Amino acid sequence: MNETAKIKQKKPSITIYVLLLLAVVCFLFVFLEIYRSYHHPVINHITVSADKKADLSIQLLLIADLHDLQLGKGNRDLTNLIKKESPDLIIMAGDMIDEHSADSKNVISLINSLSNVAPVYYGLGNQELEYMKKKDKELCKELEAAGAIVLDKSFEDVMIRGQKLRIGGLYEYAFSTQEGDDPNPLFIKDGVDIFKKEFENTDNYKIMISHRPDSFIFGNASKIWDLDLVVSGHLHGGQVILPLFGGLWAGDQGFFPKYCHGLYHKDNIQLLITSGLGSHKETLPRFNNPPEIMIVEIH
Repeated sequence: MNETAKIKQKKPSITIYVLLLLAVVCFLFVFLEIYRSYHHPVINHITVSADKKADLSIQLLLIADLHDLQLGKGNRDLTNLIKKESPDLIIMAGDMIDEHSADSKNVISLINSLSNVAPVYYGLGNQELEYMKKKDKELCKELEAAGAIVLDKSFEDVMIRGQKLRIGGLYEYAFSTQEGDDPNPLFIKDGVDIFKKEFENTDNYKIMISHRPDSFIFGNASKIWDLDLVVSGHLHGGQVILPLFGGLWAGDQGFFPKYCHGLYHKDNIQLLITSGLGSHKETLPRFNNPPEIMIVEIH
């Protein structure tokens, strides 16, 4: 055979090998970060100043948005982490169940375990409301039978280590919904104005469980409510956490939201938002966003 007729096989260049290696590394990184964001809970500590109550010293534990996931078999990993923290009280800020859940066994089991650690206060989220519409109207009774105090347009005065607190729950929007309406008196449906007056009528430190922080981000609520701390979830910390940029998306706030995770001072209130423990069926999975247990020191 003529040597010049031979087809010379060109070897792949080093550049192609490097690109393939980088692609594999990127794929593994993304996969591991998504896995970590659903399976490896972290504990984040935050301090809230109680300016009006100089003698107050309380440790509360805030969780939200489990969406019926299990962190360890039977949520054993989650429960063990919470037990080690020995909080004064535990707040579940909604969406602990999912609208498509077959039953409430997962959250009931979790409450059974955690109510032996500290008092559990439960605020409703959109997933609980949808679940009650579609599956089980008696969910709130089941949660209470398991050991939680369910709060929705209601509140409890509690004594923690000799210190008085008022803890309330509100899923409805806290701001005026009538366009152009004077915010005083507050015009809101379903008797929220009445609940507002009753809730505010105390000198105790006031905590509001409001699953959707939007309720105190938009409108006039942060100006006209007399309360000390709002605790929320719902936004999953922006779902996808990008280095240097933070949370990617938060519903009505859109891309790169201003309020999606952490402590914010807004007008007359302090607003605390946890990134939560899990996720509903979102367009994008949680990424770089591990399940969060938030320990809140109020001093």
